[in-house]
Amino acid sequence: MARRVGHQLLGRAREVGVLERLLREVGGGRSRVVVLRGEAGVGKSVLLDHLAGLAGQAGPGASWQVVRAAGVEDEAEFAYSALQRLCAPLLSHLDRLPEVQRDALGVAFGLSAGNPPEMLLVGMAVLGLFAEAAARSPLLCLVDDAQWLDLMSQRILAFVGRRLDAESVALVFAERITDGGRDEGFSGLPDLPLRGLADADARALLDGVLPGPVDARVRDRIVAETGGNPLALLELPRGLSRAELAFGFGGPGAGPLATRLEDGFRRRVDALPDDTRALLLVAAVEPVGDGPLLWRALGLLGIGPEAAAPAEAADLITLGASVRFRHPLVRSAVWRGADAAALRAAHAALAEVTDAGRDPDRRAWHRAHAAVGPDEQVAAVLEGSADRALARGGRAAAASFLERAAALTPDPGERARRALAAAAANVAAGLPARVPDLLAAAELGPLDRLQQAHAGRLRAKASSMTDSGKGAVQPLLDAAHRFRDLDPAVARETCLAAFDAAIWAWPHDEGGIRRAAEVARGLAPGDEPAGVFLRALVARTTDGQAAAFPLLAQALRSLTDEEEPSVLWAATNAAAELGDLQAWLDVSERTVRFARTTGTLSVLSTALPYLAGALGHAGRLDEAEGLLAEAAAIEQATGAVTRTASAAMIAAYRGRERPALELLEAMERDGRQRGLGRLLRVAACERAVLHNGLGNYPLAMEAALRGGVHQDLVVHFWTCSELVEAATRAGEPAVAAGACERLADWSRAGTPWALGAHAVAEALTGAPELAEDRYREAVDHYGRGGLGVFETRARLLYGEWLRRRNRRAQARTELRAAYEAATRMGMEGFAERARRELLATGETVRKRKVCAPVLTPQEAQIARLAAAGHPNAEIGAHLFLSPRTVEWHLRKVFAKLGISSRREIDGVLSGP
Repeated sequence: MARRVGHQLLGRAREVGVLERLLREVGGGRSRVVVLRGEAGVGKSVLLDHLAGLAGQAGPGASWQVVRAAGVEDEAEFAYSALQRLCAPLLSHLDRLPEVQRDALGVAFGLSAGNPPEMLLVGMAVLGLFAEAAARSPLLCLVDDAQWLDLMSQRILAFVGRRLDAESVALVFAERITDGGRDEGFSGLPDLPLRGLADADARALLDGVLPGPVDARVRDRIVAETGGNPLALLELPRGLSRAELAFGFGGPGAGPLATRLEDGFRRRVDALPDDTRALLLVAAVEPVGDGPLLWRALGLLGIGPEAAAPAEAADLITLGASVRFRHPLVRSAVWRGADAAALRAAHAALAEVTDAGRDPDRRAWHRAHAAVGPDEQVAAVLEGSADRALARGGRAAAASFLERAAALTPDPGERARRALAAAAANVAAGLPARVPDLLAAAELGPLDRLQQAHAGRLRAKASSMTDSGKGAVQPLLDAAHRFRDLDPAVARETCLAAFDAAIWAWPHDEGGIRRAAEVARGLAPGDEPAGVFLRALVARTTDGQAAAFPLLAQALRSLTDEEEPSVLWAATNAAAELGDLQAWLDVSERTVRFARTTGTLSVLSTALPYLAGALGHAGRLDEAEGLLAEAAAIEQATGAVTRTASAAMIAAYRGRERPALELLEAMERDGRQRGLGRLLRVAACERAVLHNGLGNYPLAMEAALRGGVHQDLVVHFWTCSELVEAATRAGEPAVAAGACERLADWSRAGTPWALGAHAVAEALTGAPELAEDRYREAVDHYGRGGLGVFETRARLLYGEWLRRRNRRAQARTELRAAYEAATRMGMEGFAERARRELLATGETVRKRKVCAPVLTPQEAQIARLAAAGHPNAEIGAHLFLSPRTVEWHLRKVFAKLGISSRREIDGVLSGP
């Protein structure tokens, strides 16, 4: 591949090599993503230009499509603005997307009307658009100044970057590292750090721009002061004499390099004629680089074309159909160096020439920045822009428009209303940091009781987003109390959320659950799921676990598809508390289906781990791990942190001691740091599972005792089950008997899980003559309930009991069944326990290592969906992959399994 030669790429052989390899791999059918990271002026944009040139030089058989966009600091408030510019040349492929994705992208880009799209649907639409565009020739997407992308563009492009795989798409970002450190928006994506040039290359570059010979020591000092930054080496010597260069660029208080570069550009701008400076200011304020629009605005200011020549001669800007500054620091130097009156004049001129019909939001934004003081007309226009942003799914943009509208509103009541709306938009966007200040501003104005209650609820929600532990409980309870008479349904929903926070925080907030019950008792009862769940939690708190069972069952029966997402945690906890695995699976599967259909990432990232937990208890560990991998990808894309213990449960049942303990220790650290006591209790329970599987019963008992101190919803009964087994084997019958009594309470729920757990406990602790019947009952209960891991464990315990009574033939039957099931499910610790017991019966057992699955979790998911008859497009939508990537993975599945068609998958996966 040809290489462009020139001083701009001096010293960049390594970076160019990386980018050339990227193009080769993408040309070969794979997708690649890279983030060029470095300080201002280090050469990121030059490398993007070089990469575009390389793609343009490809032969006719390997022609590339190149699309570009850049973040603009002043445009970061406009949802999807950069993404729309990047995708605009590809929209001819829009009709080839699935209808739901096509509609989502159309609404997001303002091309059509419809319901506000969720980020996931827009992300999948962009992924599909890239894949369709690259179907005939590779696609190169270049995004400069990624640190200034609007939030929605950043999140969606990061999501797409993490899901690209086999589409022949290259996605390359250039991101400036500022004094505050790197942006986390693209964390986890492959990066290519850019640093200053090596000394020799830096000297060579500097020699080309110095006004004459300079002492070698001075030159070395300049190189050291700039850190080899190419832009600094090229720009800082401009206009300086040899005498001025004698002491280098530094000196006391010189400041960061980017600041010095900006100051240098500002000095050059200040030396230009007045009209030229005004021209540069209007160009800096106009974010799109629209040349005709710029000249219309300049015409209003009485500035003619002759004003452009000095700026172009100074190599600060290039003017044409599009406007491009020499470097983003030129734009910021112009913008920051202008006085307030000049900025307002520039915005006013741009507002005047911006078409109110075609681009009402930018016109409103310019009018807002041109306003001298409060202006209701402008504020109302901004509120309209916020409504349009919300209609497109741009909650963060709506928040910015509303905040500016509130600041410009003269009437105190209207100002308070808009500030409250801005706070709500920030909460909806997952941006809690601005909420306290906005609520404080809203509360300065007259708020009625309902508005005050909404303010309290928003404050509580924002608090719970930053502190999901004990700090979230009381604000939510206060908000529920405020809504008690104003909106009882909202009061109940808020109180239920407070219960959730209290359960997770306990015992860090000792009285949280009790306070939640007290508030709940003061609320009007409701027959909707939230109301019934609330009554069940109150009954459990005041009257004990068994008193809550009928209410929990009633609440599960009252669920509908529409109501599930808001009460997901309560529903799955209710199902687990009752020991109703089928209800747990039904609720979580329907919630996952709802979230996939609507693209609701916030629901999906929570629902997937819940479903994974249910599948894990059913013995479908591989499927559970696939869902957890999917949830992790969503968390990466959104930056959300889900409170889940499913991964620890799967690791404990896998029985691989070191990785399981590492995960459990990380979970315990997280629980302590975030004040989430439930994470500590679940970790203790799963430690007991791990050690019971490994046959280390004293450690299992110690962990179960630690986790069972507090009678946690759900987790308490699980821990009691582990404690009975561990204490019996560790020679502590009294401890085991106490746990068995607590499981007797659970058996009153009458579900297979609860009955099976109590039956096992009685078999372990009760009269020997009753043990066999109780073991058989447990196996039957667990089998009837679809509880694969517990049925396997019950057979193992039964086989161990038979062997100890020297009933070897019968023992072999149960132990062999347990061994085969544990091996098939991947329960390595329990499988090894069963194998050792079989050997003790005298049976020869070939040790079968429970190997890592032939297929990766993602491949296994794709295989299962393909076997069920889903086409590639549906599988891709299900797993956030393009159809081309699905097809690529299926080819790998066929090769690994030694098959040639989808019809053969099911037979191979189910196995003998």
